[in-house]
Amino acid sequence: MFSVDILASNQLYVGDMAFILVSFAILVVLVRIFAWGPVTKMMQERADKIAADIDSAEDARKEAEELAVKRQEQLKASRQEATTIVSDAKNQGNEQRQAIIDKAQTDASSLKVSAQAEIEQARRDALASVQNEVADLSVQIATKIIQKELKLDDQKALIDSYIEGLGTHNEA
Repeated sequence: MFSVDILASNQLYVGDMAFILVSFAILVVLVRIFAWGPVTKMMQERADKIAADIDSAEDARKEAEELAVKRQEQLKASRQEATTIVSDAKNQGNEQRQAIIDKAQTDASSLKVSAQAEIEQARRDALASVQNEVADLSVQIATKIIQKELKLDDQKALIDSYIEGLGTHNEA
């Protein structure tokens, strides 16, 4: 008996199997009609969104690279501009320094020429004054020695020739 029960439990039930197969086929048809379209549509939308996100990310990466290149160019241009500004400032400073030096040298030269002219004029004035004093003194000495007065013009001519002789003697 025990063996009959085992055999009975191992038998295939064709009716149940046919029912399960028909139910599965109906389920597949219903899934295809009602769920397959929305699931496929959802999967396609997801795939499209992922592709769009990838494209967007690629565009953003390219844009970021372009911005980085532009910023590098702007930085390079800014550095060149700063170098140019510094160079121009140095050149301008050197030009101003040279102009100040040139003006100072010109002023010093003109002061030197002016001072030399003043010194020469003072020397001439002193020499003329000394000549007059020597002439007057000589006249007084000569008057005392000879006890008579010489003509002033003759005495001055004599003294002038004597002083010129001294001047040429001192210069030599």
